[in-house]
Amino acid sequence: MADIRNTVIMGAAGRDFHNFNTFFRGNPAYRVVAFTAAQIPDIAGRVYPAELAGELYPKGVPIHPEEELEQLIADKSVDVVAFSYSDVPHEYVMHVASRVHAAGADFLLLGPKSTQIESTKPLVGICAVRTGCGKSQTGRRVVDVLQSWGHKVVVIRHPMPYGDLAAQAVQRFATLEDLDIQDCTIEEREEYEPHVMRGAVVYAGVDYERILREAEKEADIIIWEGGNNDLSFYRTDLLITLVDPHRPEHGLTYYPGEACLRSADVVLINKIDSADWDGIKRVQETIRLVNPDAMVIEAASPLFVDDPSRVTGKRVLVVEDGPTVTHGSMPYGAGAVLAQKLGAAELVDARPYATGTIAATFAKFPHLEHVLPAMGYGDKQIAELRETIKATPFDLLLVATPIDLARLLDLDIPSMRVRYELQEIGSPTLEDALAPLKGHTN
Repeated sequence: MADIRNTVIMGAAGRDFHNFNTFFRGNPAYRVVAFTAAQIPDIAGRVYPAELAGELYPKGVPIHPEEELEQLIADKSVDVVAFSYSDVPHEYVMHVASRVHAAGADFLLLGPKSTQIESTKPLVGICAVRTGCGKSQTGRRVVDVLQSWGHKVVVIRHPMPYGDLAAQAVQRFATLEDLDIQDCTIEEREEYEPHVMRGAVVYAGVDYERILREAEKEADIIIWEGGNNDLSFYRTDLLITLVDPHRPEHGLTYYPGEACLRSADVVLINKIDSADWDGIKRVQETIRLVNPDAMVIEAASPLFVDDPSRVTGKRVLVVEDGPTVTHGSMPYGAGAVLAQKLGAAELVDARPYATGTIAATFAKFPHLEHVLPAMGYGDKQIAELRETIKATPFDLLLVATPIDLARLLDLDIPSMRVRYELQEIGSPTLEDALAPLKGHTN
């Protein structure tokens, strides 16, 4: 018993659960005494259920706020703290390591060898150096290419388990009704719905070994679509990593995005239509420095609305993708870029009218002055987002999320959606990168 190492896993309801399942769950050398939670609201105070935790954890594993880390180390005689979430500056990771070491414990970062699962089917991974680089539209483009070649494509999405964890162990989405039946949050709908509309099946959940085995039963080719800037949960036959010239320095300054960049087979420079030349040049230089053998694809994410004239001269409230503008550190997104391009008179500041957790989000991310993040991790937060929009004075609501948020929130107000798809510029293209899979047969 003296050799068993008491462990805390620091996470955000995603990578932490995967690391537990793949490395710690059946490992008699470690006893996981707690998870800690960050980034995502309403995770702390819950329990990783016994049904998923395995026979060594008949009561499951409690989830505590990250602020309690030092107290947990002391109270639980913790030997090891495993940092297990993504999209944070390198400096932040080492500040956490310093906290852990000062409290007397070891600091652990698990890598691909300990946590990646191998597929029996060809697997394409889509990752990024930061949240908001354009993984979603890249994933849609990859699906379109593979489907055009006659392949049955299944997308496995990085976890977003915000409900009943045991019930969400393995989730399959093949119709829009499945999204309603499984009570998906706004963030989940944004990622799943566009694929389902294309006829691709989407899997997600908590137990990614079980998820992969189910997906393999119906897929010719599997797409791993990552979240944040996390490493792939699976070993990839082709890894595509996105970089963002709007944040050119972030490729080498955020964890674990730098590892995604260094290990990529293909690096895709997105948004070159809206970035300045200096940013594009800087990411090109970074790629040459750390991954000179990668195929480099340049791409744009052109923006569309049904009636551009409705934006010109109007006071516009822009709703942006939540993760991109919160922990993704972007003060603006696709909606703000297009609104300014089309001559909006004003980007309305929703902060004075925000309520509840939406107000708390603005307080936590003070760089958000002229956009409203589409936060919707549960019914309460969705209601507060609706209340904030209704209370804010504007002429037009511009929704720059992948789904029709105005419809979902049942808002009877003037609104328009911003749509964006990936468009490769010149060559090579994603078709070139995917070419070895064209003739694949099971």
